[in-house]
Amino acid sequence: MSPVSHRPQRPSVGEALRAAARRLARARVFFGHGTDNALDEAAVLLWHAMAFDFALPAEQAYRRRMTAAQVEAFQALLARRIALREPAVYLTGTTLFAGIPIRIDPRALVPRSPLAELIERRFEPWIEPARVRRVLDLGTGSGCIAIACARYLPRARVDATDVSPGALSLARENVRRLRLTRRVQVRTSDHFAALRGRRYDIIVSNPPYVGAREMRSLPAEYRHEPQMALAAGKDGLDSVRHLLREAARHLVPGGILVVEVGNTETAVRRAWPRVPFTWLEFEQGGGGVFLLTHEQLEAHVH
Repeated sequence: MSPVSHRPQRPSVGEALRAAARRLARARVFFGHGTDNALDEAAVLLWHAMAFDFALPAEQAYRRRMTAAQVEAFQALLARRIALREPAVYLTGTTLFAGIPIRIDPRALVPRSPLAELIERRFEPWIEPARVRRVLDLGTGSGCIAIACARYLPRARVDATDVSPGALSLARENVRRLRLTRRVQVRTSDHFAALRGRRYDIIVSNPPYVGAREMRSLPAEYRHEPQMALAAGKDGLDSVRHLLREAARHLVPGGILVVEVGNTETAVRRAWPRVPFTWLEFEQGGGGVFLLTHEQLEAHVH
């Protein structure tokens, strides 16, 4: 009687996911580019290897069995994530921002801003969405904020600016792919330098805000991102100073400035103690985002 050969059972998605999460945790990779734990990080890579739609319910996905090719693709992504410390979405090439699929690569920062939640709320209650006609996304990177503003404020035209040729190229690709070229204009500008005479209902920015000391201590994953999009001088406030000094002349009456400064919030409070910042709160987590009206900027920032 000939011996019976037994093929190893193909793992389910759930089994592969749990094993990968344990492996990532043991490797002590850094979570901070769209996820904050090993299980979600593993899911980003696994959903890509399986070619799953973002909307596929987890309980439905977990039961599926993986093919040998899918296992191989997933293990290769996992090994690269651990060995090179590359952010997961640089490996997959796409991510969601405010529910919109954005293509991403090392030409721009990984989209991860809590501003997505504010945009999904259409900036309410801070401004009446129906009256918004012009928006500026200053430091657009991949274009994710500008694109989300255009989607959630359908009457608005959006200027998306940056100084990085690579980021501008990526932003244009995303704008074209999402068919928003009529309403989102991607342009080169160092802060407000190329925007003379332009005024907006909303100026929104996720500028560089990392100080020199913090730059030296960032986890390895950040070395894959463009350093010019992170570093902002000795104290991390170089770009914020530009924004506060110049934004008022580019806002219409009743307009708002919204800026993410992350963990530089304390430094901002100390540098401008008399400015009446509104520090926004987010149900989905994150912080370090302030809001000022045109009138507050006129009265308190010189």
